[in-house]
Formats: sequence, C-alpha cells, structure tokens
Amino acid sequence: MGIREEKAQLVQEIAQKLRDSKSTIVTDYRGLTVAEVTELRKRLREAGIEFKVLKNTLTRRATAELGLTELDAHLTGPTAIAFSYDDVVAPARILNDFAKEHKALELKAGVLEGRVVGLEEVKALASLPSREGLISMLLSVLQAPMRNFAYAVKQIAEQKEQQA
Repeated sequence: MGIREEKAQLVQEIAQKLRDSKSTIVTDYRGLTVAEVTELRKRLREAGIEFKVLKNTLTRRATAELGLTELDAHLTGPTAIAFSYDDVVAPARILNDFAKEHKALELKAGVLEGRVVGLEEVKALASLPSREGLISMLLSVLQAPMRNFAYAVKQIAEQKEQQA
C-alpha cells in the first residue's frame, strides 16, 4: 500500500470518527508531561472517550470532506482530539476539569452533533450536569406538585382533627 493510500485511509477514518461522534473536543496538549497525558487518557478511557493525537493536515482534509472547515482555524500546533460516541457532556467536563488542574492543557474548540462550537460553548457544556443529574433534576421537578398537594392535604386533615 502506498503512502497516498495510507493517508487517504487515515483521512477517511478521521472523517468517520467526526461523523459518528456526538461530541468532539480539540485540545492543545503542549507542555503536559507523559505522566499527565497518561492520567488524562485514563480518565477519558474510563468514560468511554477516544483520545487521539492526529496530524493537522489529515484532520483538515477530513473536515473539508464533512463541511466542518470552521474547525481548521483551531488545528494548529500539537493537537489531540477527544471523540465521544455516547455522552455529549462527558468529554467537555473531563477535559475542562483536567485543564483547571493542569494549566498546560488548552481547550480550543469542538464539534457537537455536527456543528462547530467555540471555546466558550465547550466550557458552557462542561458546566452542565451529567445525564443522570439532569434526569434527577427532572424527576424532582415532576414530584414537587404531588409532594406539595400531599402536604396540603395532610395540613387540612390535621386542622380538622384539632377542631374536632
């Protein structure tokens, strides 16, 4: 297999990863030690997130193929990309938390469900609660009217007892 075919195949793989992922975060990992990168990879792997160091030129070809050329401006310097196929919030949260602990990690941009987003949107996404947290909040909101109704009925019953 020639070098051109290998590169074309890599571009196809990157394009497929971008197409399949629900959330993709582009980072600059320059300045992280090997131990820090290993720790970051471990955290991401535990959450089911793929973290790859990719050549910028090959990634640009893949973004051109998918119409995500807005991302090209962020593909400079040493670039590592996190691909999440299940959870939209997890990679942003894990990478943002790690960047707070290790100033050398820099978040650049992302692709959320086929749309290029900037650093501010990635950080806003990182501040959202997890899926389980959101479900818990929804259930709490749904339970509140029933709980308040039961409390009111109980208060009325207690007042009737006191009057009798």
